[in-house]
Amino acid sequence: MESVQNVSQELNVTGDTALEQLQQSTPEEFKKDIFKKLRGGFFLVLGYLLSPLCWWNDLLFNLPIAYGFGYACSLLSPKLLLPCSIIGYWLSNIVGILLMQFGSKDIFQKEPQEHNLKKELFTGLISSTVYTLLIILLIQLKILDSPILFSNG
Repeated sequence: MESVQNVSQELNVTGDTALEQLQQSTPEEFKKDIFKKLRGGFFLVLGYLLSPLCWWNDLLFNLPIAYGFGYACSLLSPKLLLPCSIIGYWLSNIVGILLMQFGSKDIFQKEPQEHNLKKELFTGLISSTVYTLLIILLIQLKILDSPILFSNG
């Protein structure tokens, strides 16, 4: 019976100590956690808007970014406008996917882990390339209409 009382007293002391530590560290860690989740949410939304997962984003975000990138490259040579616009579009999709990855990690991961930038870049590069090849395939199969930019006449 004494051992049960001793264990009960030890649990009370341990619980009180843990509660005091939690109360002392909660405001600071809570602020960091809230900031981390807000930052993650911002990156997730921004990444979604730039990513190929958002079907309506091209007109508002990706195409102006792509055109701006192509225009900046065309200052070096006018022939670079279209190829660099395509590259700019592709890069904006990669940045969108990477931002979504960073944001979702901030929101959903409990413990901070080190980002593997090479792996995340590779994943973004592969997924954007697959998306681009899918769009080209759909244009070649006449499932999607190509814009006037690609007409020969």
